[in-house]
Amino acid sequence: MHGPRPLLALLVPLLLVGCGGKQAAYRQPPVEPALVESPQDDRGMYLDLIRKMQAQGAHFASLAHIDAFRASFGDSPELRILQADALRETGDAAAAEPIYRSLTKGPQAAPAWHGLGLIAANQHDAGNANLAFANAVRTDPLNATYLGDQGFALLQSGDFAQARAPLAKAAELAPGNLRAISNLALWALLSGQPGTAQDMMQRANLPEATRLEIYRLSQSLRRAPVADATPPMRPEPASEAPAPRGTATALVAQPQPAGTVLRPQPPGSMLDRFSPTTAKPQEITQ
Repeated sequence: MHGPRPLLALLVPLLLVGCGGKQAAYRQPPVEPALVESPQDDRGMYLDLIRKMQAQGAHFASLAHIDAFRASFGDSPELRILQADALRETGDAAAAEPIYRSLTKGPQAAPAWHGLGLIAANQHDAGNANLAFANAVRTDPLNATYLGDQGFALLQSGDFAQARAPLAKAAELAPGNLRAISNLALWALLSGQPGTAQDMMQRANLPEATRLEIYRLSQSLRRAPVADATPPMRPEPASEAPAPRGTATALVAQPQPAGTVLRPQPPGSMLDRFSPTTAKPQEITQ
């Protein structure tokens, strides 16, 4: 009578099952799914490539790649906003505008409104430019570029008081952005605060050419007519979004009742921080 078989002898046939009696071949372990490059990864990388092209000014090349992207991956709101931007930058505003308008209700609403504002501003249509920029800012209130363009459009319209808040918000949200500082310095010049503007430009170390352009723009905007007979676009029905935390508040001192003693306040806004040390609160007027 035979005794129990060794355990090893029982396991050997199991290793040969499914191999036709031959020795089992080595099988490579499966690759982790995260390490496999998927079509979705290709799509995202291609969109990033198109964005980089446009950031470098290669807008015509980006249009060719947009066609190639669409052939491989189909259409999407992200692709259409890139196409509209490229068309606008290459001088084809007539083709860009309907694409922007088709995107004002979806996830690309903010850049679509911004694009419409840039087209209107380039056509010297102040009413539609101001309205489109306002819609862009309302949709994306933390975007310093939209705020800066809204404020500059208001300066071009001669509405210096309304331009103050968006320009100050842009400068505080992007304190290292020389364009935002330049726009705020321009506002200070147009608001009768040349000392504040000069100090702001010095502290930001703006190039001499940029400073000269700011002074040139201030003279040009003072002489520019503010009337605009073009009927504006119909505004969006949504209510105005509240300003985000950390943005500038009152940059200009409000009129005080007779007998009120004005006391120096801690600098709380970008304009306050750039104001000359010799300026007094009551000297900062609108």
